[in-house]
Amino acid sequence: MKRRSVIQLATSSVAAVALPRYAFAQTAYKAEYKMSTVVPPAFAWGKGGEIFLTLVKERTNGRINIKQYPGASLVQGQQDREFSAMRQGVIDVLCGAPINWSGTVRELGAFTLPFLLPDHKAYDAVINNTALMTEYFDMVRKAGAEPLAVGETGYRQISNSKRAITKPDDLRGIKLRVVGSPMYGEIMSTMGANPTFMSWADAQPALASGAVDGQENPLEVFLAAKVHTLGQKFVTKWNYSNDILLFAIAAPVWASWTPADQKIVREAAQDAAKQQIALVRKLFEDDVQKVSALGVNVHVPTPAEMEQWRIATRRTYASWKAQINPTFVSKVEEIVAKSRKA
Repeated sequence: MKRRSVIQLATSSVAAVALPRYAFAQTAYKAEYKMSTVVPPAFAWGKGGEIFLTLVKERTNGRINIKQYPGASLVQGQQDREFSAMRQGVIDVLCGAPINWSGTVRELGAFTLPFLLPDHKAYDAVINNTALMTEYFDMVRKAGAEPLAVGETGYRQISNSKRAITKPDDLRGIKLRVVGSPMYGEIMSTMGANPTFMSWADAQPALASGAVDGQENPLEVFLAAKVHTLGQKFVTKWNYSNDILLFAIAAPVWASWTPADQKIVREAAQDAAKQQIALVRKLFEDDVQKVSALGVNVHVPTPAEMEQWRIATRRTYASWKAQINPTFVSKVEEIVAKSRKA
């Protein structure tokens, strides 16, 4: 089944149930709808948002005008506040990583457990599973947003200024910037690192000054942000987590639009997500080569080394699976297991 048809099924199958929750009267459209993204269109993530708003404006003949606010500027750069700000009416549209919002709605970060999605084959099997995404989209609706489509933020890798990291013990004593996710912090601290939570805007000067030693992000971000100029000499491509990129609309805003415009916006998000995933995958194919060309030491773990990482994160995985939504995560695990046999 094609990806678009899967997401259409996931959204339409619950629409009749979900819409009465947001029984707001339709009102005059706003002159501008504010969309938050953590990064600008120079990054694949931000580009996905730009493609989305462009398609919406074109297909609605300007009736719906979405403006992108990169750098999470609507929340002063604090990306972990995006979802709560949307609930407060500050943000109308989200194009972001649910791991950033897991402090507000914990179960939205279900896909980010360490090594849950080991590769793109597993990732695609999960996001293209109709029943699973129907369930996840309903979680998003209950939290206060209308989910439209799913892209990909990319596999997160680790970089630092101190030494090559080839095994868990190599992280001991490394001061590491992580996004505002307690789970990510626990992953790092369990292996002896010293995690510090800060926005990406704050992380860049902290890396440059040596206030922190390293960070974890997709290598696409490493390249686009020129992180090698911030003293980052060592990279480990361990693919430990890959979050979805969720396109979503604040529930009251969604309810204020006509059904015809809702359909247009949903399809625009699905088209944008498809293009955004293609861009992420293209960048992933040669990111090691491009980062190495900058003079950075890039380590790609062997299968035996990868098993060490999985063992080192096993306790954290079990703890957070129980806290997030064990039933849902078990369903993800089953889909991943089947993908390994296919």
